[in-house]
Amino acid sequence: MTTFLELLLGGLSMGSVYALIALGFVVIFKATEVVNFAHASLLLAGGYVTAVLHDDIGFWPALAVGIGAAAAVGAGVEFLVMRRYRGQDHSVLAIVTIGVDILLTTDLTRRIGTDVLALGDPWGDAVVHLGPVTLPQTRIAAFAAAALMISAFLLVFRFTAWGVAMRAAAEKPETAALMGVRLGRVSLAAWAVAGALAAVAALFLTVFPTPGLERATSLAALKAFPAAILGGLDSTTGALAGGLIVGVTEALATGYQSQLAFLGRGIGDLAPYLVMVVVLLLRPAGLFGTKELARV
Repeated sequence: MTTFLELLLGGLSMGSVYALIALGFVVIFKATEVVNFAHASLLLAGGYVTAVLHDDIGFWPALAVGIGAAAAVGAGVEFLVMRRYRGQDHSVLAIVTIGVDILLTTDLTRRIGTDVLALGDPWGDAVVHLGPVTLPQTRIAAFAAAALMISAFLLVFRFTAWGVAMRAAAEKPETAALMGVRLGRVSLAAWAVAGALAAVAALFLTVFPTPGLERATSLAALKAFPAAILGGLDSTTGALAGGLIVGVTEALATGYQSQLAFLGRGIGDLAPYLVMVVVLLLRPAGLFGTKELARV
């Protein structure tokens, strides 16, 4: 029972980090209807800047700069690349983001090399004892930070002018433009917000018990992609639910891997994708996605 609780709580904390990444996918999709495959490079950029600067200026200032840098990279990609393809088919734009991701990730992995970079977080390897359950402080901090950021985003999305503009742009972009909504600004802000969320997620993906930031860290975004899909790409609530489902599924499948040996090795890495496929077979739009209806 203790093992189950540790796996469950650890899965929920990692799931909240996956939810941050999934929310970045959702924000951009709602603003532009484009699936952003460059999200992994935004995550890597934010983590890299934080890792490089924390010795010189301290952890918290370095984290702030890393978040700002990832937001700037996201905004730069939208302004310099994606805006030039406005009006193209959405599948074409998705392919463009793949190209952007390859360019940015190649440069960042070249800079990182074979090193494992520490981000200088203040929690270290400290743990918290909750009765018989032992959890790293980093996992608790991850859950608290993700809950705070997701709640703040949902409030902004629901009650601010930018949130209203994004909802209008996602619902009827042509009508929103005619009503005075600046679609370019909405898209630019969405990419910046996605970059900032990715930078925070990069922190909690690379702290204890993970050794640090490395070339493969960007692959974590691939684990968050099923979270966004099974929750519904146009649903902020779905990003949260999907992230938690993926986190718990991965943790339990990895923790009980010996009992699941008949399914083959590496079932923990595969489990989120299996869950995604099952959910999509039952609900093609995801758990909270909007169903599109067409008269035929």
